[in-house]
Amino acid sequence: MAKDRLQITYLLNSGFIVESEVGRWALIFDAYRDMRGDVERALSSAEKVYFFVSHAHFDHFNPSIARYEKAAKFFLSEDIRSLYVSRRFPKEKTVWIGKYDGWKEEGLCIESFDSTDEGTSFLVEADGWRIFHAGDFNWWHWKNDSADAIGLARNGFFKQMKRIDGKNFDLAFFPADGRLEEARDWGAKEFCRRTDVKALITMHSVGYPRFSPGKDFFAQGKEIPVWAPTEPGEKRIYEKGSGFPE
Repeated sequence: MAKDRLQITYLLNSGFIVESEVGRWALIFDAYRDMRGDVERALSSAEKVYFFVSHAHFDHFNPSIARYEKAAKFFLSEDIRSLYVSRRFPKEKTVWIGKYDGWKEEGLCIESFDSTDEGTSFLVEADGWRIFHAGDFNWWHWKNDSADAIGLARNGFFKQMKRIDGKNFDLAFFPADGRLEEARDWGAKEFCRRTDVKALITMHSVGYPRFSPGKDFFAQGKEIPVWAPTEPGEKRIYEKGSGFPE
């Protein structure tokens, strides 16, 4: 695989594997379920494998990932630290990530942001790639909520967006949750309008039809490639400047 290409594999919900050219590294996000053995495959083929967990919700965090001895590091959101199962993770390989934290080693740089639910979101830089994983950061507009709750959700989302405004990403993983109905894409739409992201991958929509951006999703002149996986094991190659070639 060339240096200007990544392979992305969908696990489930918000779980993804991002792999660089064969043999270098793999980033594994929110791998709460590996239904097709893709995590095992990545562990066997990459020199360094890094796990990221955005928060402790069951559909993002599976403590059994601690058994992967080949993992180079586990980057775990601070809300997991208080759980008894956090003891399973090797201290020498575990990095606890809070809101607005940073971490760096040769070839890898991590910056965290707040969430509008639990835990954190991640910006990971590796070999010149800038990859954003939102976790549960989203505009959670539940139409049956009270007016106060709806207002708080909106304000929380836009407050956090001020921290992200204008940032550039090669790839962004962002929720498009079908449970939100007509508000399904509000957060992703605003995120794409206010950042310089080259490609979007939607997540957190298990059991709903495949997401497709509407005509007004993109701001004028800002249309980008979108991939909305639904089946575990789906894969795409991402090429800089070319999107997701079939």
